[in-house]
Amino acid sequence: MSLRVAVQMDPLESINIAGDSTFALMLAAQARGHRLWHYAPAALAYESDGDGRETLHVEARPVEVRARPGDHFTAAAPERLDLREDVDVVLMRQDPPFDLGYISAALLLDRIKDRTLVVNDPREVINAPEKMFVLNFRDFMPPTLVTRSLAEIRRFQARHGAIVVKPLHGNGGKAIFRIDADGTNLAALSEVFDQLWPEPHMVQPFLPEVRQGDKRIILVDGELAGAINRRPGEGEFRSNLAQGGSAEATALTEREHEICAAIGPELRRRGLLFVGIDVIGGRWLTEINVTSPTGIVAVDRFNGTDTAGRIWDSIEARCRART
Repeated sequence: MSLRVAVQMDPLESINIAGDSTFALMLAAQARGHRLWHYAPAALAYESDGDGRETLHVEARPVEVRARPGDHFTAAAPERLDLREDVDVVLMRQDPPFDLGYISAALLLDRIKDRTLVVNDPREVINAPEKMFVLNFRDFMPPTLVTRSLAEIRRFQARHGAIVVKPLHGNGGKAIFRIDADGTNLAALSEVFDQLWPEPHMVQPFLPEVRQGDKRIILVDGELAGAINRRPGEGEFRSNLAQGGSAEATALTEREHEICAAIGPELRRRGLLFVGIDVIGGRWLTEINVTSPTGIVAVDRFNGTDTAGRIWDSIEARCRART
């Protein structure tokens, strides 16, 4: 089947095609004969006519993509698309921050999903922010505190020693701080976090196992698709590839298989088709990434798999089920 696919993402001009998961999805879609359009979230335009009818339009560029660094796409003149009528699939793939702009775009896309498949399901993306959704599976998490209270953070640190403090809706390993057991700079860091973010902050014990890596495990429609181990760079404890971490092949522990089995059915039920979870030390689940998961290029490179193809298999199956 040939699908009309609109990709909501950051500018194509600025992506690194060597490791970009969205670009890999676009290449795989095009290879299957699907047509592609690209647009930014700011292009969304909702309108109602006063008689109960509504439309969600967007100015989107038809694009062709190719695995050629520096010359990786060609775009035609923008076309005005009705996302309910003119496309079959919307890939919601813009990077966080998960802010009101992100939420507003998701709420608009939620209005068309009765006719157009949106991946991941926009309402469930809103309902499942990475560091909040994971609390539903706290049996697999390290001890965790969510608060803005410095006194509560001090009590938590007194029990656990060195801690890690991170923004509740951060992404890509940004603004994650380690505070040693003596608590030096904890008060100052708490002040900065309180000034920068209105939401609570997440606090967890520092896990020494992170030096051996942090696994990114990919689930497609609730099923395990592959994994990589990400090791921190020199002088770092953050293992995110965006923060200088390096990827290597890995195998899953029995506990990690148990985590996937526990999470999978809920992801499928919610329409969270492409998800990346993070596990430290073979046992500690730290995040469930649903907004714009990454990692499939590295997973496929080490495992010889075709995760993008597997994602499109699931998308095509869902589209067939709608007809």
